[in-house]
Amino acid sequence: MSRRILVVDLHPARLSLSAALAQAYRDGAQAAGHEVRIARLSEMSFDPDFGHAGFRNAPALEPDLEAFREDLLWAEHVVLITPMWWGGLPAKAKGLFDRTLLPGFAFDPRQRRMGLPIPLLSGRTAHFMLTSDTPSWAFWLMYGQALKRQVQRQILSFVGLKPVRHTHYSPVEHSTPRIRARWLEDTRLLGARAA
Repeated sequence: MSRRILVVDLHPARLSLSAALAQAYRDGAQAAGHEVRIARLSEMSFDPDFGHAGFRNAPALEPDLEAFREDLLWAEHVVLITPMWWGGLPAKAKGLFDRTLLPGFAFDPRQRRMGLPIPLLSGRTAHFMLTSDTPSWAFWLMYGQALKRQVQRQILSFVGLKPVRHTHYSPVEHSTPRIRARWLEDTRLLGARAA
C-alpha cells in the first residue's frame, strides 16, 4: 500500500551524510511506489529563536515554516534524519521544532489526558535516524540514549506520532566508504518498506 512520506533532513549543511541518507530513503520509497517529499533544513530560511515570546504572542511563521507544517499535515509517515552534536540536535533543528510545533497545531493544552496536552498530529508514524561519532554502545551505556528519548518521547510521541522506530549509524568519523555505502543501502531498503 502506497504511503505519503515526509523525509526531513535536519543537517544544517547542504552536503552531508544526512542529506545522502535522505536521498537514499527517498529513492527506495519512490521505487516502491510511495509518495515522498523531502524537507531540507539547509534550504529553510527562518529565525530559529523563539525569543521572549510566549505561545500567545508567538512570532509569525516564515514561509518555509508554513510549508513544513503543510508537509507534516500531508504526511502519513515522517522520517527525521539528523546528526548528533554535543549530545543533542543541531541548534537550527531544535529551532525548527520550537517554532512550528505550537499549541493549536501540534498539541492542545486546553484538553488534557493524565496531565499532558492532547496531541493533534496523531495517526502518523515516524522513524528517527541518527548519525554520530559516538559508538552505539557508548550512546546506550554511557548516555542512556538521551537524544533518542528526547526526540521519540518528548517531541514525536508528544505531538502524536507513534510508533517511532529508531536507527543509529555510528561512528561516522572513522567510517569507511564501504561502511557508508552499506548505511545508504540499508536506508534505501527502509524507504522501500516505508519503515
